Amino acid sequence: MSDLLEVQGLSAAYGRAEVLTGLNLRLRRGEVVTVIGPNGAGKSTTLNALMGVMPSSGRIQFNGEDLQGLELEQRVMRGLALVPEKRELFTTLSVEDNLILGGFRPMKLGQRDWREQLETVFALFPRLRERRQQQAGTLSGGERQMLAVGRALMGRPTVLMLDEPSLGLAPLIVKDIFRIVSRLRETGVSILLVEQNARAALEVADYAYVLETGEIALEGAAADLAKDPRVVDTYLGSSRRASPVG
Repeated sequence: MSDLLEVQGLSAAYGRAEVLTGLNLRLRRGEVVTVIGPNGAGKSTTLNALMGVMPSSGRIQFNGEDLQGLELEQRVMRGLALVPEKRELFTTLSVEDNLILGGFRPMKLGQRDWREQLETVFALFPRLRERRQQQAGTLSGGERQMLAVGRALMGRPTVLMLDEPSLGLAPLIVKDIFRIVSRLRETGVSILLVEQNARAALEVADYAYVLETGEIALEGAAADLAKDPRVVDTYLGSSRRASPVG
């Protein structure tokens, strides 16, 4: 597998407070790569910097092209998509309208069959089909997360970045969300997953990075890190006895 996304020396700051310092990571085609770590480590900042939501320095090589200097919309058009932690849905619009708005990339690229992606999304999330005419603001937390992911998939991205998809969700819904993350490989999308639920993230990922205070502290195959004593003691704890993925 070739590198689809290669990040070298990525640094980012909020004002004078440096959050990321020289971060390196890679995502290969067809992989799920996760970044785990404590609150405040810089996990969400990493995704925002890659997406162009905030300024950063360093090298971001995506599909053979250097993304530094490109605006957010230009990165979207290249095939990057971010599902933010707060989901940021259009709450007064219907589920279907939210999904259609997510299709602006293939529509702008002149892909006449872009609406067919709706069926792909509804196959992944049958509940969204049932609620397609319902206002997004009336959905449950789990349904909102499904809609946020579905809307991103409407853009037919090459890389889907997920920021804390399990945040605030009940355990059974978390199980559903991660089952869907593992199925997304079948759609041809590569995934960069930021997640505080380390156990669930390591179970669905191929490769993992542990981010601590803006730097990579550990990295390796996800299955290996799940057995690493330091990771077990610091991030897994009692969750070893009850996996949310099942």
